[in-house]
Formats: sequence, C-alpha cells, structure tokens
Amino acid sequence: MSIGVRTGHVLRVHFFGVRGSTPAFGSDFAGVGGNTSCVALGRDGEPWSLVLDAGTGLSAFSRLLDGEPFVGSILLGHLHLDHTQGLPFFPAGDRPDARVQLIVPEQGVDALELMSRCFGPPHFPITLDEMLGDWTFSTITAGEHRIEGFDVTAADVVHPGGRSMGYRVSDGVTSVVYISDHATSAAGGTASVEVAIELARDADVLIHDSQFTEAEQLELSHYGHSTPQTALHIAERAGVSTLVLFHHAPTRTDPNVERLASALSSDSVRIVLGREGLELQLP
Repeated sequence: MSIGVRTGHVLRVHFFGVRGSTPAFGSDFAGVGGNTSCVALGRDGEPWSLVLDAGTGLSAFSRLLDGEPFVGSILLGHLHLDHTQGLPFFPAGDRPDARVQLIVPEQGVDALELMSRCFGPPHFPITLDEMLGDWTFSTITAGEHRIEGFDVTAADVVHPGGRSMGYRVSDGVTSVVYISDHATSAAGGTASVEVAIELARDADVLIHDSQFTEAEQLELSHYGHSTPQTALHIAERAGVSTLVLFHHAPTRTDPNVERLASALSSDSVRIVLGREGLELQLP
C-alpha cells in the first residue's frame, strides 16, 4: 500500500512493524500486522539506508532488499525488547558483505556492552558482534547529527526503563518525525509533549505512539504510552501534515485499532493508520 504523489524527489518511508510491547499473532491482527516496531527510510532510486528500530519487523525488511546486503544504519529509539528483538534474525545484516552501524541512545555505557546484556549467553547464544558482516556500535545524544546522508535531530522523551529518544529525519526537502514510545501522562509528560511539538514543528510526517485508549492510559500510565488523541494534539500544535498512528497495543484486534483511528478527525492533519506494508512516498 503506497500513499503519496511521486515527483522528481521522493523520500520513501516503509512500515515493517507497527505493534508495541510484544508481537501479535493470529487472523485478528493480520490486517494491521503483528510485528513490532521497524520503519525504513530511503531515497527513491537509492538503497534503503536508515532503519528506525529493530523489532520483529526487521526480518521482513530483509525481504524488501531482494537478496542484497544491508548497508546502512539502524537507529534505536530505546532498548526495550520489542524494539531490538529482530536484530539477530536479520538475514540482510547477517552476511559477510553487509555493513551495519547500530546506534543506541547514550546511557553512560558502551553501546556493544549495552546490547550484550540482552544478546549473549546465557540469554542468547551469540553476541551481536558475532553476526557476519561489518557491524559497528555507537551511541547518540540529544542534538543534531548526520547519519547516512540524513540530517537527524535527536530529543529526549519520557518513557520508563532507560533513556528514550524521538528523532526528526530530514533529507533537506522532507522531514519525518518518529516518536514510537511516549509517556504523555506520566511525571514530566507535559514537558515531554512540548519537546515533541518542537521536534515535529512543520514536519511532513509524524509517526507517534498511540497504544492506549484514554481510559487505559489513566489505569496504566506507568507503562509509559500515549493515545491517538494526544498524538493528534501534538501533530496539530506542531503544524504537521500527516500523522501516522503507531505502536498499537498487542491485544487490540484490527477492527478495534481501526475504530480508534476512525474516531479522530482534523481539519489540518491527515490521519493515517500505521500498518505493515504501508509505504509513504513523500515529495
């Protein structure tokens, strides 16, 4: 499924995983998709070079490469399992001709050491530096960066259990903002919403956490997620063109996800439901 009008300049944004917390299995989840967070960016006519998060959708990204190795960077918003568990099951990155730079939020610990706490014995049979190919590991701080030819702005957002970041990715013409997990009702949430608004200011696309209903957020605020209503509030305040609802609850069936999306309306923001296989083509 592609959305957009092709021109001489096209930034492609492809969704491979849109669920949060844990994968969702079965026919009740097949329409929206059950894989966890993974979004790839690339310029039209060029190889896909930047991946945002490495959930279980990362394996499907390999299929898009048509047998070619991945040469590029994977940028993690944070290190929870639903955003990392696709890494060792990534055929396009686990081959001798691959080049993968894995970038994680700075937390005062070497990036490979951080990742090895999860991927390595006794929790997993290998560490990530034992993957085939040329893998490097680095950290990112808040501020301006240049990654794979993109201008990337990183900003801290509130989400419990380790440092979490949102990213603004621009190719000089088009800007995409990615905030996968965002505790908008937690302590510090109000300030974090203002950070998100500034990060998304006048962006073409905002991809934002919409895991909870408003009632669920009140009951489960310690889980650290947002609602479709708050995502739309951020998009409208920021002057965003398109909002993509993302990080859907793993227990929410396709009809219920679609019902949450259809309940939203805006005179200024186009609202799109994030689904596996969705591709935005942005002039």
